[in-house]
Amino acid sequence: MQSRNLLIVAGAVLIGLIAVLFVNGVFSGVEKRQEQIAEANRMVRVVVASQDLAFGTPVSSQNVRLVNWPANSVPSGAFTSIEEATKARVALRPIISGEPILASKVSGANGRATLSANLPVGQLAFSVPISEITGAGGFIRPGDVVDVLVTRKIPGEGAQDTDKMTDVVLESVPVLGIDQVSDENKTDPAVGKTATLQVDTYGAQKLALAGQLGVLTLALRNVADTTTGSRGTVIGRDISASRYFIPDRRNSVVTARPAPAMAAYRPPMPGGAPQSRPMPTGPSMTVVRGTRSSEEGILHGF
Repeated sequence: MQSRNLLIVAGAVLIGLIAVLFVNGVFSGVEKRQEQIAEANRMVRVVVASQDLAFGTPVSSQNVRLVNWPANSVPSGAFTSIEEATKARVALRPIISGEPILASKVSGANGRATLSANLPVGQLAFSVPISEITGAGGFIRPGDVVDVLVTRKIPGEGAQDTDKMTDVVLESVPVLGIDQVSDENKTDPAVGKTATLQVDTYGAQKLALAGQLGVLTLALRNVADTTTGSRGTVIGRDISASRYFIPDRRNSVVTARPAPAMAAYRPPMPGGAPQSRPMPTGPSMTVVRGTRSSEEGILHGF
């Protein structure tokens, strides 16, 4: 009887231990989940733009504000105080309202808006001359992507001024600015005299040489189109109309027809026999005298 009671007590203790462990596990899981939720909901103060900021706009307390931002998703370079974000800084890129002010989008303290601050490492800004024709009619604006073509005279001693060729110099080149405008928000068509392109050192060398060899033309392309590849050289015969031509009639040579040879004279045959008239070897005409006709040669008077 006593042993039976001991077994009952031991079983009860074991069940109690299991219940305690289960309850502790449940509460531990709840606490961990609560900690995760609290961490996810933990907020920090981040400086954002209170209005749209264009390129070169000074960052001040009038155009920025502090907002709560999830601590686990704060972007790199964000400012957490207005004093730090407004130390004589200017916007280097367009910033929309509600967007965090990042160190990569504004100048350094006491800085100014410069194009060089927007250039990635290893990239250069290179300007080329353009016109209404070579600049896509003024529709190329900062932020667009273009292909650069060069048209020049075909090399060779026998080439004439009309013997031209066109090559693709560079493809998918970002446009940094047109004339002195580098604001990507300015999208109205405008005819400029220069286009500033973003290229590497080798691309800048190619543009410098191509500009000396011929006329550069910018072709506007879709920003999302990333296909590139050599398209070869285009010459005059690749254009269908160039298969037809009219020679210079002024150089045509008129060949004179030689004068007809005169028939040799033959003396009368003895006996008064009638002499047959020689047949003319050149142009002739039929002469009728009464009932008789004969072929007479035609002489050139001059």
